[in-house]
Amino acid sequence: EHEIDLMHAVSRIMLHGFIDNIQVSWTKLGAERARQMLSRGVNDLGGTLMNESISRAAGSQHGQEITALELCRIIRSAGRVPVRRNTVYDTVDVFRDHDPEEVAPLVARNSDPLGFLEMFPKASR
Repeated sequence: EHEIDLMHAVSRIMLHGFIDNIQVSWTKLGAERARQMLSRGVNDLGGTLMNESISRAAGSQHGQEITALELCRIIRSAGRVPVRRNTVYDTVDVFRDHDPEEVAPLVARNSDPLGFLEMFPKASR
């Protein structure tokens, strides 16, 4: 775990001016660990993947879908302002004072991927 933290933090320093955005994959690390990474050099939380199979084939059990509203809750709980960007990182929407539309997950879930946010009283639920 600490190696991953260090890798992202050092990458932020070394790549400054060359690569501005460093992403964490919640499908690989889980939503809770991805949230932690937002304060350790990461400034981009990967979005929802449809029919994600690579991480699951490698043994990941974190799921394949988190809704836009759930992504915003993770980001806010880390003290950050959620921003939706397109593929080339142009800003599409800033969720400073509003939320994305709440939609039901497309994939059936066995558990709540954001259950860990209960530990953070200020987290927007």
